[in-house]
Amino acid sequence: MSFLPRTTRTIRQIRTPLLPLSPARLPCSKLALSLPSLQRPLTNKHTPSDPSDPSGPSEETLRRISLHRLEAQQQAEKNRRTYYSATGFLLGMVAIYFTATAIDLSPPQQKLDSPPNSPDNPHNSTSLLDIPQPIIVAPPSTSQPQTQEPVPTGTSTVPFFPRHLLFPERAHPPEEYQLLGLGIRTVSFLSIQVYVVGLYIATADISSFQASLIHHIAGDGASTLVAGEKDKLRAELYDPEKGEALWSAVLKESGARTLVRIVPTRNTDFGHLRDAWVRGLTARAQRDRVGYGDEGFAGAVGEFKRVFERGSVPRGRELVLVREGKGGLEVWVEGAGAGGMGMGEGNGMVAENGMVAGNRRRRLGVVGDERVARSIWLGYLAGKTVSSEEARKSVVEGVMEFVERPVGTVAAQVHV
Repeated sequence: MSFLPRTTRTIRQIRTPLLPLSPARLPCSKLALSLPSLQRPLTNKHTPSDPSDPSGPSEETLRRISLHRLEAQQQAEKNRRTYYSATGFLLGMVAIYFTATAIDLSPPQQKLDSPPNSPDNPHNSTSLLDIPQPIIVAPPSTSQPQTQEPVPTGTSTVPFFPRHLLFPERAHPPEEYQLLGLGIRTVSFLSIQVYVVGLYIATADISSFQASLIHHIAGDGASTLVAGEKDKLRAELYDPEKGEALWSAVLKESGARTLVRIVPTRNTDFGHLRDAWVRGLTARAQRDRVGYGDEGFAGAVGEFKRVFERGSVPRGRELVLVREGKGGLEVWVEGAGAGGMGMGEGNGMVAENGMVAGNRRRRLGVVGDERVARSIWLGYLAGKTVSSEEARKSVVEGVMEFVERPVGTVAAQVHV
């Protein structure tokens, strides 16, 4: 006996045979028995092609529908797993790239052991006294100062920059430059380090640079800035619009020779450096069509591109952009860093720690339009976004040290 609950329809079907037919329904029953069309037996067979059949779909049809839904669910599950796997793979590759590039590794320790066949090896049977030693008299070096005061950069790949830099390739006696500020250029949201950049100013032009800054803040006659004026200068240097106007005026009016020294933290080809600078030049020309929208500036940008047609700067080598007093741009690179340029060999001018090693630089090219160099300088010094915010802050602090001293005393202190 089944204990399942019976519906009203089931109970009605059970009770119907027990009820006697009323006299009023007997003629209809006899009429139904007499008509062959009404004597069709009931069956559970279902024809899928007959949508009006009230008996519902057959078991085979239901099975097909269930299989179709099951296949759809399985396919959706496979797609979901594929999406998750692809996302995990991409995130894993990004994490591996970040780990491999962003973490600075200490340089390999220098091996001090001499080779077995070296005369310096104490285990060698040949004594140093038995070998005639040549006497080498080296001429005094004029390509670097006697002492280089290192300035930490914040990265182990290029740990130091020299505070004072000599440039004997451009003039004799060599031009001396003093570090104004430095920082690390990073790209992407992962802050991947690309190069260390430092802004230098010619020591002989510091006085005119000081006078121009003080003149724009305190007016004529002032030789230094007081506390309130220094705060005003700092605010204008960080302001996107006022800072750009102030730096443009100082670079044009002071006539100070400056240079941007770049030492990559990884091997970098000229194309990447050039494209970043050209994007800045193009954006500035679009913003200021009056000052930069003429054909002369477009031609100067073309000259700048040709300077960096091909080549690369290996890690730890030096690339220097020099802005002359009248604004012309000169591009210099370490001799061994001009890969593919056909400029001769060089055995390294920059040491592994980023300090100057003493060999000569090679000039890549010159751009006469002063707007090109000024625009590149402004990309590091002014605007809403700069190439290196760390470098801008460092330069601003260097400027504040200049203006708090009387004009002419900074350059005199350097030579003491």
